[in-house]
Amino acid sequence: MKEMRTGFTTGTCAAAAAKAATIALCGDPLPGHVEIALPDHTRVSLPVEAFGENGHAVSAAVRKDAGDDPDVTDGCLVAASVCWSESGEFTIRNGEGVGVVTKPGLSIPPGEPAINPVPRRMIRDAVNEVTQRAVSVTISIPGGQELAEKTFNPRLGVVGGLSILGTSGIVRPFSTPALRDALKCALSVATACKVLLPVLVPGRIGAKAAKKHFRIAGEQLIEVGNEWGFVLDEAAKMQFERYLILGHPGKLAKLATGEWDTHSSRSKSAVPFVEHLAEEVLGRSVPESRTVEGIFSVLEEENAGKLAQMLSYRIGQAITHRLSGRFPVSVLLVNMRGEILGHNGDITAWQ
Repeated sequence: MKEMRTGFTTGTCAAAAAKAATIALCGDPLPGHVEIALPDHTRVSLPVEAFGENGHAVSAAVRKDAGDDPDVTDGCLVAASVCWSESGEFTIRNGEGVGVVTKPGLSIPPGEPAINPVPRRMIRDAVNEVTQRAVSVTISIPGGQELAEKTFNPRLGVVGGLSILGTSGIVRPFSTPALRDALKCALSVATACKVLLPVLVPGRIGAKAAKKHFRIAGEQLIEVGNEWGFVLDEAAKMQFERYLILGHPGKLAKLATGEWDTHSSRSKSAVPFVEHLAEEVLGRSVPESRTVEGIFSVLEEENAGKLAQMLSYRIGQAITHRLSGRFPVSVLLVNMRGEILGHNGDITAWQ
């Protein structure tokens, strides 16, 4: 297999753009490339693509290259506008397309630009390589507000645009650590917002159904994706009281078989397990199907409900065991249209 190509984080691009703009602010020609240091002190060179002047401010931009990672910001321009600081202090502000933190629980307090501590340090260090004089830096990402809707930001309470993230400065394709960092942030926000009754869903089907059938706040809803083992272990460290697990049985049934990473390439199909369970519950075999949805779709409503109720129970048992029995767990299963198939456990706390 071809080795996957790495790229640069939004924070690295912001630091490079800030350094390029500062060079021009000091009266030197804008460079075609600019070199900056990453957090591990290695140095990288990024091309500078755009330049502009507006009054006393000078701006430069770097186009993000995320390598082979399917990053929503890949190809975006990350711009920095730099001017001399009137207050005599180094400041970083958010411009177009960069969000603001509105909820507690993240590494940046509410009211501050959504630029994490490591990128802030990278930006400051890059500018200080050019001048020790205090400057004001404004970071912008044209189109960032629209792109942010495709990220975790709305659920994390980051409004108005994207976050400037990164701890290493490098984007590694399909980064599991990056996804887990985002999930930890979601759990931290929920805890900081005093959520006691989180709703854990695999993805969009579960999220839409949760909003349709229950009254829940945004920070209550955690989209786990395939990282069930990781999220449950992290959630057990939080001050939650009970859990609602909600989603399609095609994903959630895997939990009952001990598959805590439900990605299709890293877990077994749930179809054989659900077929066997259906035989136990209904006393007869069900028509062969390639999907769990297919199994439920051929059953009469009453029998589908019986199967969903037992499957919910088995999923809840597995999760309760994973959590060492410390928290009550309720499970609700929905079909692809978000309609309730069945549930196990008390769900009135979310109604």
